[in-house]
Amino acid sequence: MKRLVILGGGESGVGTALLGKQKGYEVFVSDKGEIATKYKEVLVNNEISFEEKQHTESKIINADVVMKSPGIPDKVALVKKLKENSVPVISEIEFAAQFTNATIVGITGSNGKTTTTLLMHHILKSANFNVGVAGNIGDSFAQQVAEQNFENYVLELSSFQLDGVEKFNSHIAILTNITPDHLDRYDYDFNNYIESKFRITKNQKATDYLIYDADDEAINNWLKNNKTEAKLVPFSIERKLKFGAFLENNNIIININKDKLTMPLSTLSIKGKHNTKNAMAATMAAQLLKVRKQTILESLENFEGAEHRLENVLKVRGVEYINDSKATNVNATFYALECMDKTTIWIVGGVDKGNDYNDLLPLVREKVKAIVCLGLDNDKIKNTFGNVVDIIVETAGAEEAVKVSHKLAERGETVLLSPACASFDLFENYEDRGRKFKKAVRNL
Repeated sequence: MKRLVILGGGESGVGTALLGKQKGYEVFVSDKGEIATKYKEVLVNNEISFEEKQHTESKIINADVVMKSPGIPDKVALVKKLKENSVPVISEIEFAAQFTNATIVGITGSNGKTTTTLLMHHILKSANFNVGVAGNIGDSFAQQVAEQNFENYVLELSSFQLDGVEKFNSHIAILTNITPDHLDRYDYDFNNYIESKFRITKNQKATDYLIYDADDEAINNWLKNNKTEAKLVPFSIERKLKFGAFLENNNIIININKDKLTMPLSTLSIKGKHNTKNAMAATMAAQLLKVRKQTILESLENFEGAEHRLENVLKVRGVEYINDSKATNVNATFYALECMDKTTIWIVGGVDKGNDYNDLLPLVREKVKAIVCLGLDNDKIKNTFGNVVDIIVETAGAEEAVKVSHKLAERGETVLLSPACASFDLFENYEDRGRKFKKAVRNL
């Protein structure tokens, strides 16, 4: 009996445990922290052995294969030791993929992947495909492979998940963009991060497709210097393409098969340049999967967008409150500020991942009248924007940040939560941050 050891007892870990047990592995789950009650119950009910608040090396090092949760860096001593002992250390995605023959659409990128994943899933569901959505969102991929019989999956894949991939392949891979993010995990070398993202195409064959942003410098450079077997399917909002998706007279034009598709930008339910690109990527993937044109157009018109991503919360006394808590890097916040068409009070801050805020200066100068800091250490924000914005206030939580913003905002203005940082100093995660923000707005 093969021994499967799982490091991390969260969503991906417990999903992998269930699938491993079903496939006849001897399963052991080990978590350095405390395992959440809901996950512990699943492990107990399924008679899967586990430990928490420690990693017992003797119980881990004897594994035939180890699945590590994406939150655990490769640099950890235990992971290094496993690799030295030639124990394969893989991701949940890699483990689960070997047990399904479903068609996979894999989506990665620094920004836009959640929206593109949800939009893609929405289109395929509307077209009556038998389809699951997993990866970075929803129920774990491994658990769905164990319990559902989906013929298609749309997977949102982070670079950390792709780092643990050996044989996994997406029939259609979408690469939304690459901007510096998580550099703390990649030795502060942008090229390491770029290589990580491109692992999505490493096992693609000539019958597979790579849909990518042709306006993205990092992507273009990689494609110039490296080979992929996949058929390249580009999209651009800056120039016309002979093959792919582009803009013309405020229409999205998609020209990848005999049937040219045209769609007015005004009918898209999600606004902003980045969402135009997300829509182009999802539309081309849907066409490659032979979804009817009419279904695609209707889906793009009635899609509701992702929670915590430029989500309109409420209008209070003529002031619009927008929750963009999912903006955990500068590039995501750049998109958000770019979409603002009214004077903005900007709530920013949290755990800085080596951010360079200088790219935001022109937008902040043009649109932001006050900055409300939401983090334990705000020096970098104050130093960068101190000469550009007259009012910078520090706050210690979502409720205080919303109250201060409410005092500063006048009718016809917008309050935007777009932190550009991770949330782990004051919140559990970006969802928790977004929910607390929304609650505070509703309590005004």
